[in-house]
This record gives sequence, C-alpha cells and structure tokens, in this order.
Amino acid sequence: MVSSSSSPSSSLTLSWSSMDQKKKQQAKRKKTREVVNQTRSTTIALCGGVGDIEDFCKEDTLEIRSSLLCWYDQNQRVFPWRKQTTEIESYNDDKEDESCDRAYAVWVSEVMLQQTRVATVIDYYNRWMEKWPTINHLAQASQEEVNQMWAGLGYYRRARFLLEGAKMIVEKGGEFPQTVSTLRKIKGIGDYTAGAIASIAFYEAVPVVDGNVIRVIARLKAISANPKESTTIKIFWKLAGQLVDACRPGDFNQALMELGATICSPTSPGCSICPVAGQCRALQLCQSHKLESVTDYPAKVVKLKQRLDFWAVCVVEILEHNNVDIQKESNEKNKFLFVKRPDEGLLAGLWEFPSVSLKGEANLATRRQMMDKYLKNFFKLNTDECTIVSREDIGECVHIFTHIRLKMFVELIVLHQKGGGRVFHAKKEDISAWKYVDGDSIDSMGLTSGVRKVYNMIQQCKREQSLENQPRRTRKRSRRS
Repeated sequence: MVSSSSSPSSSLTLSWSSMDQKKKQQAKRKKTREVVNQTRSTTIALCGGVGDIEDFCKEDTLEIRSSLLCWYDQNQRVFPWRKQTTEIESYNDDKEDESCDRAYAVWVSEVMLQQTRVATVIDYYNRWMEKWPTINHLAQASQEEVNQMWAGLGYYRRARFLLEGAKMIVEKGGEFPQTVSTLRKIKGIGDYTAGAIASIAFYEAVPVVDGNVIRVIARLKAISANPKESTTIKIFWKLAGQLVDACRPGDFNQALMELGATICSPTSPGCSICPVAGQCRALQLCQSHKLESVTDYPAKVVKLKQRLDFWAVCVVEILEHNNVDIQKESNEKNKFLFVKRPDEGLLAGLWEFPSVSLKGEANLATRRQMMDKYLKNFFKLNTDECTIVSREDIGECVHIFTHIRLKMFVELIVLHQKGGGRVFHAKKEDISAWKYVDGDSIDSMGLTSGVRKVYNMIQQCKREQSLENQPRRTRKRSRRS
C-alpha cells in the first residue's frame, strides 16, 4: 500500500521538476531571442533612416586593411585578368600604356563575371583577349562577331555595351578614362565597374560593392537590413569607402571580394580562418548568443517569382537537292531560316528560329495556326515555289532566365524549294531582320543557349529517325540479293 501510494507522488514531483526545467529553458531562449531581436531592430532602424550605422573606427579600419591585404598577398587566386601584386605600387605617367591595357582587361573580365561563375568566364576571357587584345581591336569588331564570341554567357546586353563603350572611347581619341566620374560617362559602365577599373588599373582610392562585399560588410557590422533597398546599398558603399586602402586600393577591393567568394560564403563561412574575424560583429554575436548564426547576415531577401512565358518555335528547313530523302538526313547543304530579334528588350538583336508568343499552354492546332499566320504575314511564304515535305511536332523544352521561365513548343517544317524559286518574300525594310544559314554554318553562329537547345532537339530527332529507318533499308537490300 505504501509503495502504491508513493508512486503517484513521486511521478508528480518528477513531472513538476521537468516542467520547471522546460520553463527555465524557454525563458532563457526567449531572453536570448529578445537580445538578438533588439540588436537587429536597432540595426534595421538605423538603416531605415532613424540614424546612421556606426562608422568603422580608425583602429578597426587599419587592422582590417592590414590583415586583409596580408591574407590576399598569400592567398589570392590566379586569374588571367589579375596582376599578381605583393608590393605597394602607384600610378604614374611611365605606366600609362600598361595601365590602359590593364583597364581594358579589368573591364572585360568584370563585365563577364557579372551573373556568371569564374570557372565559366576564364575560357571566354582568354578567347576574347586573343581576338581583341586592346580596346582599339574591339572597336573595329561588328556586333555579330561580338555576339558569336559571347554565345553561351547569357545577358547579351553586356556584350553590346562592351562594344558600344569601346567604340565611344576610340571615337573620342582612344584615351581610356581614369576616374570613376569619367568612366561613368561610358555607356554600360556603372558604379561597380567604374570603381573596379579606377581602383585596380589607375589606383584611385574608391570602393567597389558587389554581392560578396555586401555580405562581408553586413557581417562585420551585423547589418540585418534588406541589402537590396537603396538606402541600405548607400550605407554599404559608404562603409566600403571607409575601408579602402589609399596605397593599394585595387588590391584591397579585390581582397574584399576574394574574401566573400572564398571564406565568407553565404552558407558555410570559414570563420576560424577568416583574417578579419577579430573585427566581425556577427561572429561576436554568434559567440555571445549561441542561437545566433553568422549566416543570418545579410538579411535573406525573398526572390521574385519567375514569370512563366510560352513560345511556339518553328524550325524552318529548306531543301534544294533533287533527292529529298537524301538531303533530309544531312544538314550540310540545307538552309535554315533565322530571324533577328528587335534591338530592344529580351535577347535584343540576337538571331533565333521563327517564334510566336503564346498566351498559355496552347494546343498544337492553335500553335500551328498562329505560326502559319506569322510566316505568311512577315515572310510572305510562297507555297507555289515550294513543297511542304514534312511538318513534325518535335516536343517542348524549358529555358530559364533570371526572371522568366520560358516554355518552348518546338516544331520542324521541311520545305523543298523548286528550281530558281523564292520561298519567302519579306518586305524590303525587313530584309536585314532575317537570313538563311547553311546547316554546316550553324555551329559557328553566336546563338543563345536557348536557341542552341532547340537546334539540338531537332538534330536528336533526326538521328533517332535515321536509326529507325536503317533496319528497313538493310532488309530491302537483302531481298534483292
């Protein structure tokens, strides 16, 4: 009886003890969250205009410069556009030609590196500099040549601005602008690119702010405000300007970006080997409050939902050989119709297969009806001068842009051109907006990855059809023998 009566009491005591312990843990966690949230709220309030983020003190500034440059001298990655430096240099008249060449190299590399991984850029950069080693060489290039060299890098407007900027500089005498203020007057050169060129090539003590720099400074100062807001961006530029080393501005800017790219990464920062860990406010918060994480800085911004677009894409192949069956299996002498996109907007001025924008997931009949209307209205398709050999629904593919998810419905129309006739009769003013391309010339064209994807679908379909037809021909030959 004693045993049975004491058991509930003992269980009750343990239960209350357990509840007290849980409450203490909850209270501790709540207090920790309040401290962290208070820190964040203060920072956000400051960034929101209530006050100013505290500047870097002189002691921290000197320590960050010294530590970061020392680390950079020992750990900088080797790139074809990067000049290895371990000593203090300064710009002077004797180095003007060298600095202008370096400015051009920095310009090309920085533009290529925007929204593109370093590993991808290296080969493109080397090919570019081999073809156009100076700004004068580039200024003589055509947009077609530049697009061809740029094919696959994406964001083709960057290539257009590079060419237009080079022509602008050469037309004004060929002297490369040397300060941020003069560089900003060149089409396509913004604050970031101007800062990179001016500091790296001409030793102007100006900051450079990209995603890596924002992440490093946000953690150094524990700034949790939205890094995309204009007010916050201005603060990052101001803070970055305070840190720039006057003697080695280019090296310091590259060191800051290098730190963000290699150690102070978005999700797995190497705080234990960071050269500026001693000045990192985010790390101090992490060490003081165990639930705080360095990766909470900068604030995570919700990405905009991608727009979903639909296109009907028609690959028009024209055969001229008398033996249609033979020529269908080979692209060498076939001609393909390409259309030039408008000079403004998405993929401006680039070549593609005839395409029609759709309102949604249209069925095959609707897509063909819209494509027929487009071919007849724009190209004045003359069916009396050709025979429609085949028309096949090839399939669909998806191409991703930064803000658009494009779904393409692909079909292939094969036309046999009758002797001496013209299949298309576009208006005179539209002649420059379309062209025929031989099958063996497509591989060397500067096509976007989306257009290349469509062409590869066509080629894959042809290979599969060829394999399907091969056994039948073998059987026919065996019967004759």
